Amino acid sequence: MAHLTDLSRVKEPLGTANGLPNAHYIDPAVFAEERDALLFGQWAGLAVAADVPEAGDAKPITFMGMPLLLLRDRNDQVRVFQNTCRHRGMILVEEPRKIEGAIRCPYHSWCYSTEGKLVSTPHVGGPGRNTHPDVDRATLGLIEIRSHIWRDVVWVNVDGQAPEFEVAMKPVMDRWAEFERPLYHGGADSKFVLSVKSNWKLAVENYCESYHLPWVHPGLNSYSRLEDHYNIEEYGAYSGQGTLVYRQLEGTNGAKFTDFEGLDAKWDTAAEYISVYPNVLLGMHRDHAFAIVLVPKGPEETEENIHLYYATPETDAELRAKNTEQWKVVFEEDIFVVEGMQRGRHGVNFDGGRFSPAMDGPTHCFHDWVAGKVNERRAMANAAE
Repeated sequence: MAHLTDLSRVKEPLGTANGLPNAHYIDPAVFAEERDALLFGQWAGLAVAADVPEAGDAKPITFMGMPLLLLRDRNDQVRVFQNTCRHRGMILVEEPRKIEGAIRCPYHSWCYSTEGKLVSTPHVGGPGRNTHPDVDRATLGLIEIRSHIWRDVVWVNVDGQAPEFEVAMKPVMDRWAEFERPLYHGGADSKFVLSVKSNWKLAVENYCESYHLPWVHPGLNSYSRLEDHYNIEEYGAYSGQGTLVYRQLEGTNGAKFTDFEGLDAKWDTAAEYISVYPNVLLGMHRDHAFAIVLVPKGPEETEENIHLYYATPETDAELRAKNTEQWKVVFEEDIFVVEGMQRGRHGVNFDGGRFSPAMDGPTHCFHDWVAGKVNERRAMANAAE
């Protein structure tokens, strides 16, 4: 197998490494390679459980070209299936909706339960004959995709080969162990979507470092300064940034969000922002949290799905809306640099760039992970030849 890119310089130590080659941001062939190595072969974020809040709620999602169906079944369990009928491969659900009875294929009316079981095959044995000895319903249920919910994010492992979620994500789960408590989605006013003309990895890279704050986020930097931040680097797992200065939001009536209970005193004034590889960005504060699930739409297009969470199911509506708007402003400020870096990757002589040894450790940490996983996949392919 011919390697599509040379990643040897990426795997060098921070002070001498180059970033990922241009092809990892603009080449459809490399995008497909990364799909298998990074997004189908690992635990990747697909959506949030709050997207399907009630039993029977179904949401179709196209993930890296693959049609999936996010569904909360009759037993209140969130599941992910291929959104593909086992008969002739028809798409089952086109738009988000509630499944009142069964999931009915619009082509030949084969029907599936919300648990994925094939329950009806009308006329399969001829007119008026709804069974046939060669059509074993028990073996023709919907194909379920391995999934796990953590911090309300629905994580999927499409190829089924990744270690158990608790093993694969142990480093980051351990770091935030004291936040293992219920999260309550803020509702319709606590989510928004940003479309960015950029490769999904640039959104990860930008999120995990604080180096850009003084120039890109002057409002935020006015009270949470660059020097108040620290790098978070866990090679092979995650990276990000933390701040020692977190200021709680207040409403016009002096209202504040309720704190998560039992936190260490350091969280009174601190907050952390972590990129959990490959494509989930998490923020944690004393009184609220957020999750950003990056859904790649192509080599140069990404959808950012942002959701905000609180410590209690009931929160002040005015304050909640104010918090959502505040974060929307911050995340929109990042769009021009992420899109600018994407355009810059079309400079044919750009060599992947260099890293500040003091400031860019979190970004190099991500590049190192990408290169490592791609190299592992290439080695597997070579061994199979």
